[in-house]
Amino acid sequence: MGEDPTLTAVSAAFERRMGPAAAIGEDAERLVRACQEMAERFRGGGKLLVFGTGGSVADAQHVAVEFAHPVIVGKPALPALALTTDMAVATGIARTHGLDGIFAAQLRLLAAPRDIALGLSADGDCAGVRNGLAAARELGLLTVALTGGRAAPEADHVLAARSGDPLIVKEVHVTMYHVLWELVHVFHELEAVR
Repeated sequence: MGEDPTLTAVSAAFERRMGPAAAIGEDAERLVRACQEMAERFRGGGKLLVFGTGGSVADAQHVAVEFAHPVIVGKPALPALALTTDMAVATGIARTHGLDGIFAAQLRLLAAPRDIALGLSADGDCAGVRNGLAAARELGLLTVALTGGRAAPEADHVLAARSGDPLIVKEVHVTMYHVLWELVHVFHELEAVR
């Protein structure tokens, strides 16, 4: 008697996710360092500027609202903005700087050196996100990249989902940015009680 194809498909779906999900824990030290530096920037009056393209647009907006309007009672709101929310600005900039220059141009206009730039790219190779991170670094911002696949040499902190499947990368990114939010608050609060 052969194996049940439904059971095989269900098992495969979970197995594809187990390795990338477990790798978040293996990267705990890297995540902690990024969160410590982010908390430091927030304490210094910085804000979080988040961006990504395609499906990462929604993730960028999700990250911004998590920081700006925390759903956990008692957690402070921290200033955050998704660069993907104003289509008039984005398309106007794209006319002049092209799609690959949208985030870099916005950062040059809106960012201060004490700020944090968080770029999301499921494959790690989005030119617009990479250009944005490079511009942010030139401006003195703390740069954090959530990627899949390739590293982002433009970022101070690279948090990579270890999967070639873009859907799984996005699932891991959701967990990563929730951990970022939680630990940034931990470090932010620790400094407040010192």
